[in-house]
Amino acid sequence: METDEQARNRFQLELEFVQCLANPNYLNFLAQRGILRDRSFINYLKYLLYWKEPEYAKFLKYPHCLHMLELLQYEHFRKELVNAQCAKFIDEQQLLHWQHYSRKRMRLQQALAEQTQAQPQTAPPHGNAAAK
Repeated sequence: METDEQARNRFQLELEFVQCLANPNYLNFLAQRGILRDRSFINYLKYLLYWKEPEYAKFLKYPHCLHMLELLQYEHFRKELVNAQCAKFIDEQQLLHWQHYSRKRMRLQQALAEQTQAQPQTAPPHGNAAAK
């Protein structure tokens, strides 16, 4: 049976490790050392899928690590990660996604701000009128 402190430590270690999976260069490092072929490690990756549940995912700073965790469930993906070019391609795609996402988010925020400014402000109803 695990103590509260041990449970907190395990939670923090697993949180940090899952987020490391967002780094394609780290995945390449693991693959080149044969760690992604180790059956017990593959089972550990399967165990870590609980991080996809909302009550755990809310603690993630880099949620795209969940996509990598999902891809790591597939042997073909794990084998491809040995190739440095594969890791480089993933890294470039992540950067492109972030750039596109931030530009798109900025445009949406600007449009929302403009829309809010363009709408006429309505006065709240008076106390007696609201009660009727």
